[in-house]
Amino acid sequence: MLDFDRYDRVRPIRWLGDRLSLLDQRKLPFTVEYLDCADSDAVAQAIRDLVVRGAPAIGIAAAWGAVLAGQGVEAADGGTALARLAPALDRLNAARPTAVNLMWALARVRRALAGAGADWRLVLEREARTIEAEDLAANRRMGALGAGLIAPGAGVLTHCNTGSLATAGFGTALGVIRAGVASGRIARVFAGETRPWLQGARLTVWELQQDGIPATLIADAAASHLMRSGQVQWVVVGADRICANGDTANKIGTYQLAIAARHHGLKFMVVAPSSTVDMATTRGEDIEIELRDPDELLGYGGQRTVAAGVTAWNPVFDVTPAGLIDAIVTEKGVIERPDPARMRAVFGD
Repeated sequence: MLDFDRYDRVRPIRWLGDRLSLLDQRKLPFTVEYLDCADSDAVAQAIRDLVVRGAPAIGIAAAWGAVLAGQGVEAADGGTALARLAPALDRLNAARPTAVNLMWALARVRRALAGAGADWRLVLEREARTIEAEDLAANRRMGALGAGLIAPGAGVLTHCNTGSLATAGFGTALGVIRAGVASGRIARVFAGETRPWLQGARLTVWELQQDGIPATLIADAAASHLMRSGQVQWVVVGADRICANGDTANKIGTYQLAIAARHHGLKFMVVAPSSTVDMATTRGEDIEIELRDPDELLGYGGQRTVAAGVTAWNPVFDVTPAGLIDAIVTEKGVIERPDPARMRAVFGD
C-alpha cells in the first residue's frame, strides 16, 4: 500500500462556504498566497489569469464557481435555476477553450441542476464536492497504474506542472512520479522549465520539494541532450484533451518531447483522468488551440526583453499524435499504443 499522504501536501482549491479560495500560482514559489473569489465571474477571471491552472483544477474551480453563481439566484427548482444561471455558466465555460475538463465539469453541473427540486443549491454544492473528491481518488489510482509500467531504478522527465497544483491533489503525471518514488521504481526526476510561464521551474520543482522528492531542473532546450545521456527512460506528461484516436493536447513543448523520446528509444506516457478524454473530438487537428498574449514572450516580470517592433506567436498547447504515445493512463485503466479501437474499448463512443 502506497503512503499517499506522505507525498500529497499541497492543496490549490479551498471551498470556504461563501467563497472559493485559490492558491495564486502566479506568485509561487516565493509567495504562498490565496485569492478569495466571492462570485462566479471572479472565478472565471482567475481561470483566465492562471491563478488556477491545470485541466482538472480548472474544472473543479468552475464547478465551485457555479455554486457561487447559485448563491445569487432565486428559483423554486433546479430547472428554473439552470435557466437563470446560464449566462454565468457560459462565462465560466469560455474562460479557457482548450481544457476539456472545464466543459465536462460544467456539463455535470447542468445535468445535476436539471433534475433537482427545491433543494437545488444543496444538489449543486454536492456535485462540485463530488467532482473534487472523484478527481483526488482518480489521481491516486492513476499514480499506482502508471508507476507499475516503470522498471525500478528509472529516470523520468516531466513537462509543465501536473501535480497537486493542477488537480484536487496528488496529481496526474506528477502523481505517477510520486507513486514511482514511493514504490522505489523512480530513482531520478527531471523537470523542464516550461516556457513562457515557467510552470516547471516555478511550480513542479517547488511542489516536489514540499514532499522531499529531489528533482533536477533543466532548460527546455536541454531535453534531447538529457535523453541522449541515458539518465531518462520515460517522459511522463499530463493532458488537457485526449481525442477519440488518442491524439493528445498538452502544454506547448510536449510534441517535441515525444518526437525526441521516440528518436532516443524512450517511452512516452500521458496521464489524465477520464474527464480529459473527449470522444466527440475525432483527432488532434479538431482541437481549438488557445493563443495567449504575445507579450508573454516579449518580456518577463514586467520587463521587456525583446527589441521594440518584434512580433511573437504564442500558442499555449500543442498536439502529440497517438503514434508517439506508448501509454495513456486514466483511472479506468491503461491504454497502450492508443488508437481509435483501443480508445473505444475503454471509453465507448
